[in-house]
Amino acid sequence: MGKYSVELTGINTNKLEVISNSKMQELFLKYKNGDMSAKEEIINGNLKLVLSLLKKFTNKKYNLDDLFQIGCVGLIKAVENFDLSYNCLFSTYAVPLISGEIKRYIRDNTQVRISRGIKDNSYKILKFKEDYQNKYGIEPNIDIIKKELELSEYDIRLALDSLKEPVSIFEPIYSDGGDTIYLADQIADTKSIKDEKDNLIALKKGLEKIKKRERKVLEDRYIIGKTQNEIATSLNISQAQVSRIEKSAIKTLKKYLN
Repeated sequence: MGKYSVELTGINTNKLEVISNSKMQELFLKYKNGDMSAKEEIINGNLKLVLSLLKKFTNKKYNLDDLFQIGCVGLIKAVENFDLSYNCLFSTYAVPLISGEIKRYIRDNTQVRISRGIKDNSYKILKFKEDYQNKYGIEPNIDIIKKELELSEYDIRLALDSLKEPVSIFEPIYSDGGDTIYLADQIADTKSIKDEKDNLIALKKGLEKIKKRERKVLEDRYIIGKTQNEIATSLNISQAQVSRIEKSAIKTLKKYLN
């Protein structure tokens, strides 16, 4: 596991112990035979596993101390339920349980309210997926979940989507060193369909008026999806030149769209 540190109250994360797989097996044998000190050693030796799963939440408005404690609850559950007969690494078994505890905590404390029916379905699906993965070592697909839980594909996807965290419309979704594109830029406004059609007509006229190279750059950038560097290589010019061509073309097009 790569090094990762984060500020947690009262814990020096850089000094957390990590146990080898062979040592882990030895400790689990002791724990299953009633040695509670072995259980404590397993938990302490896997705190960095919990810590590593907090990385995705460091830029969000969550209290990392709280999330770490919740993750430790998942870790304890994993230790109590793990069996060496599963024939897999403890970390492989523990990660879904730790992540699940953290996600449930976030979901239950989010400001977005999900209906009870959808919540119930999501819990049933998560529980089934967890049990199925523990038993067979793989995650069940939609068809298996449909058959076992007697839910429609729509209800399953709706329940699973409800587990996803809300995303700000100002979340950056693309940047190649130039202007950043935000989620809000990609959200359609169905109230302005007529205006959009008028803009498309104006855009078509504008594209006919600009220079051939400018049109080529815009097509590569916004239709094909190439980066400025890729376009620069194909045209044998610098990235700075591509940027200037792009800005000039957009400036010209705006005159036709206003």
